[in-house]
Amino acid sequence: MIRFTALISALLLSSGLATAGPAETFSESCASCHGEDRLGGTGPALIPQTLKRMRGPNLEKVILNGRPATQMPAFADVYSAEEIKAMAAYIKEPLDIVPEWGEDKIAETLTLNEDCVPASKPVFSADPMNITLVVETGDHHVSVLDGDTFEVLDRFETPFAVHGGPKFSPNGRYVFIMSRDGWVQKYDVWSLQQVGRVRAGLNSRNIAISHDGNWLAVANYLPNTLTLLSTKDLSVAAVKDIKGKDGTPSRVSAVYQAAPRESFVLALKDVPEIWEVFYGPNPPHYGFAHDWRVEGPAPHTKPFPVRKITTPDYLDDFFFDQKYEYVMGASRSGEGGQVIDLVIGHKTADLDLPGMPHLGSGITWKYGDTTVMATPHLKDGTVSVIDMETWKTVKRIETLGPGFFMRSHENTDYVWADVFFGPNKDAMHVIDKQSLEIVKTLRPVEGATVAHVEFTRDGSHALVSVWEDDGAVIVYDAATLEEVKRLPMRKPSGKYNVWNKITFSEGTSH
Repeated sequence: MIRFTALISALLLSSGLATAGPAETFSESCASCHGEDRLGGTGPALIPQTLKRMRGPNLEKVILNGRPATQMPAFADVYSAEEIKAMAAYIKEPLDIVPEWGEDKIAETLTLNEDCVPASKPVFSADPMNITLVVETGDHHVSVLDGDTFEVLDRFETPFAVHGGPKFSPNGRYVFIMSRDGWVQKYDVWSLQQVGRVRAGLNSRNIAISHDGNWLAVANYLPNTLTLLSTKDLSVAAVKDIKGKDGTPSRVSAVYQAAPRESFVLALKDVPEIWEVFYGPNPPHYGFAHDWRVEGPAPHTKPFPVRKITTPDYLDDFFFDQKYEYVMGASRSGEGGQVIDLVIGHKTADLDLPGMPHLGSGITWKYGDTTVMATPHLKDGTVSVIDMETWKTVKRIETLGPGFFMRSHENTDYVWADVFFGPNKDAMHVIDKQSLEIVKTLRPVEGATVAHVEFTRDGSHALVSVWEDDGAVIVYDAATLEEVKRLPMRKPSGKYNVWNKITFSEGTSH
């Protein structure tokens, strides 16, 4: 299985290389793993877009000390501090030319696990619908948990820097995982085996799977494309260049599945537009005001037709209503938000959402005779609760600091919200769904980052991450809020329950 290194290849270095310039050193000792063009190979791409989390001293520290549990060696005995600093600076330099990464290049990266033998039924006795995956970013692995006993059934290696939530096939058998440097991994949950990998982009944001399970969409920052893969064999179905109506290229901030519309909806970073890419057999056609479904074969001549909707502002963070008729959008560079009617393609309301809302982590639940949506904020210590019928703010719940994730479940009375940023990062708020008051604040590990909650299939237990390299997943009784079990993990980030994800369970971000 391919090993993904962190920064520099493990080739033996001759003493003469230590005096070479950073570009020459890279070419002679790093290119075989990371590519002559720094776009990656068995190791990740070494370009600013993929190394944003390793700025300055962090990047130098990795080169100096290596990275545990990978092929990345320590170079403290090879390079001086000045040479390591020069290498880090070279790696952070932007590329002169943005490379093309089209269908042929993507296809060349496809590797399938010849040892993978699909099982006719799960090879474990656990409920396959109550399996939970835990992404461990500390050493780039995923643990497969039995949702009833919390036993680890398997632990497999992932590409470097997994980003965005994994996506399950409609029956929960397969899961697709994406990394920041564009690799997409297919894993067979029933067989507990990797099926294969393909590099769909060079710097990617997230993935979405079609409701029929046939297609996987990959949102890319580099190049400015949307890659569409066949879920069956990870082959390339299409690569869409992302350019606004005026021809301006744009990064794709995120891609989402809109099942009732048989489409993928794209959030764009650099142009004020929303894109809708249709994958169904009979895409809609748009007239002057409304869309309609036509009888008989659709007259589109190309697969995956695109609809471009102009918006009043840049929107790179989305949340949808339950019918996927409306999209709530916000820009990471501004405040507030807006509601776009996807049927008519126009803004219908403004949202009072100061403090950079993180709509991608928003959730909904029944509140009296209406449905509300709640979102944390990345700058303010606030959780905003919005009425999904009037689009008005019901309440702003004051928290101990800015948060990143929220979760709930239809079978629990509570919403869980972390305090991801600031001095209170070890706090986890538990909020009553009807009173909209914080009923308890948990602090399971003093001083540690405590974040991201996932529920078991029946909502009886909540799983919380201690987001540290020597961290843990803590299992709580969702009714009593008492700790039940603690599972040691390597910097566990997201957790994803099969049933909650494939059924779009209430309280789960989609």
